[in-house]
Amino acid sequence: MAIRSVSPPLIPPETDDARQTAPPASSLRTGPPTAAVSPSVRRRKPAARRAGLLPAFALGALVVVAWQLTTSAGAVNAYLLPAPADVLRSFWQSITDGLLWSYAQTTIIESVAGFILGTAVALPMGYAVARSRTLARVLEPYIAASQAMPAVALAPLLVLWFGYGTLPVAVLCALIVFFPTVVTTVLGLRTLDNDVLDAARVDGASRWSMLLHIEAPLALPSVLAGTRASLTYSITGAVVGEFVIGDQGLGGLLNVARGNFDSPLVFATLLMLMLLAAAMYGIGRLAERRLSYLEA
Repeated sequence: MAIRSVSPPLIPPETDDARQTAPPASSLRTGPPTAAVSPSVRRRKPAARRAGLLPAFALGALVVVAWQLTTSAGAVNAYLLPAPADVLRSFWQSITDGLLWSYAQTTIIESVAGFILGTAVALPMGYAVARSRTLARVLEPYIAASQAMPAVALAPLLVLWFGYGTLPVAVLCALIVFFPTVVTTVLGLRTLDNDVLDAARVDGASRWSMLLHIEAPLALPSVLAGTRASLTYSITGAVVGEFVIGDQGLGGLLNVARGNFDSPLVFATLLMLMLLAAAMYGIGRLAERRLSYLEA
């Protein structure tokens, strides 16, 4: 019996037309496009950000003008609401003679120390609550209940434990910073894509490598948002502690100015606090732009 040989199908030769119409190899790559941003687009982004600040500056200017007109007309007692010019004069004088700077340095040290302490406790606890149902059932009621206790009410207790000075104010700051950091950390970890996590586990990723290379980068936008809010709250916590615990920092300066019936200095101190809070917020926003993949 004759055996017929089966030859493989012939591949048609490549013609000139096919060669000309074949797409380049670079167009066959898969994955998200990573086109380089042109220099004109890069220049356009800062200009757009500056243009976006114009409404805020316009609103601030409108408020200052209305404030000046109200005080100039004598509608409000100058002791209750000093004129903006008097406030700016007091602010500039307190800056040049070092009064505001000396008190502000204490507030900054207390707020940064409290932020570091609160974040160092909140991040691990947030991870534990997000990854362990047992710990979540045990700790979440106490974390929520901790916000029902006013920070001012804890100040006398902190004085009994730590005495007066920077430490009790920093601890009070940490208690205020703690809650938003925990909540955003838990939210960021619980909203991760389970398919991505399961694929990493199938590939043999350990718990540490999962945290370092997958969970932390993906949850970072949420964590950084909480950090930005906590940085701003740290100034509030420092001032609350200074009001109750001692006469240090800008909170102490507010007490001194109020006792001397110096309304312009009170408003100048409040202006300094607003600038510090805005600076803390800006630092948090800058960290988001540098570290978060959503801002890339």
